Amino acid sequence: MSNIVAIVGRPNVGKSTFFNRLVQTRQAIVEETSGVTRDRHYGHSDWNGKSFTVIDTGGYVVGSDDIFEEEIRKQVDLAIEEADVIIFVVDGKEGLHVLDEDVALILRRSKKKVLLAVNKTDIPNKESNIADFYTLGLGDIFAFSAMTGTGTGELLDEVVKHLPNDTTEDYDGLPRFALVGRPNVGKSSMINAFLGHERHIVTDIAGTTRDSNNTRFNAFNMDFVLVDTAGLRKKSKVSENIEFYSVMRSIRAIEECDVAALIIDATQGFEAQDMNILRLIERNKKGLVLIVNKWDLIDKDSNTHLQFEKMIREKTAPFTDYPIIFTSAINRQRTFRVLEALHQVYENRERRISVRELNDTMLEIIAAQPPQVASRNRYLKIKYITQLKSPTPQFIFFCNLPKDVKESYYRFLENKIRQNWNFNGVPIQLFFREK
Repeated sequence: MSNIVAIVGRPNVGKSTFFNRLVQTRQAIVEETSGVTRDRHYGHSDWNGKSFTVIDTGGYVVGSDDIFEEEIRKQVDLAIEEADVIIFVVDGKEGLHVLDEDVALILRRSKKKVLLAVNKTDIPNKESNIADFYTLGLGDIFAFSAMTGTGTGELLDEVVKHLPNDTTEDYDGLPRFALVGRPNVGKSSMINAFLGHERHIVTDIAGTTRDSNNTRFNAFNMDFVLVDTAGLRKKSKVSENIEFYSVMRSIRAIEECDVAALIIDATQGFEAQDMNILRLIERNKKGLVLIVNKWDLIDKDSNTHLQFEKMIREKTAPFTDYPIIFTSAINRQRTFRVLEALHQVYENRERRISVRELNDTMLEIIAAQPPQVASRNRYLKIKYITQLKSPTPQFIFFCNLPKDVKESYYRFLENKIRQNWNFNGVPIQLFFREK
């Protein structure tokens, strides 16, 4: 299970700058939330051999800056709920602020490890400002500069001391399937349908923060690990940010899995948050099975599922080659087909094509429909193709003018690979290199 470090604090203290320094060149995952004036950022970092997920909680103020705004309180609540360690960033240049005191009050009441990090301490003659922050009652102060990196090493040394050891079982390399999706789409019901009995996914014990569980499933000639994110607990203080929990837990489950089952609610259609999670799956190069749950609640005729499926694929284009299964988890309708699809997509993700078979097939296709004439009247010629020895399907096309391959021809080649070999449900990558 990925450890989580949350960065909290009032606006403009340097949280995003610090976040960017921690994730460095790693691509941050961004959730674009409709109707919200900013994005929430997720990324990965590691220090002294320990890896962890970093969350930049934002913390904007809607109105004036002289009161503790509800939006900041929500962000701190979210951090307390989810994080293993909280880094509370304050501004050493401006000095102690009334909003810092309000955030500190909530953090002191939590049972989480909080590290007080005073940013912008590379400004001359500001030592007295730093001392003022001891009044927040959060223990030692870590002076640093998010801009230059000064002092971040000492801060991260302390962070990793308080991260729990990874207790995730290896399960001897078994396939790992994750159930992800927005709240209330039927993840718990689907898990119970798989396992054949009711099961408590989440404990109500105070202080419990982890709702993702790994469960081994061994029946019907199937043996795999189920990574679930069900049992989302609604907190009154963060009810408006319930989607935040869903996305973050989906991220953690997606990172751990080989194939993700994205569950959507048939009565609500395919919404923006569903698209966000699907793109996370695609970006992480995981297998995908899309499950349309609660199909029993839809008034339908013989064409309804075809129209619904067409709508989904049009929205997710250009990635459209994945199974869509219409289910009712409560009635256990087609739930076994979901398990079969997950296994098939896992096998597709593991598929390796021999060099001879790949070249015999694809070079003939390329000869029949060659790429367009390149610039300067030079012809783009693809000479040789091979599949990389990588965890996910990746193909290299050796050619004379790799930079001249157009997006349309990239899609043409990808479609031909999919037509000739079963990579259904699996994102594949094509690379063009000069030979």
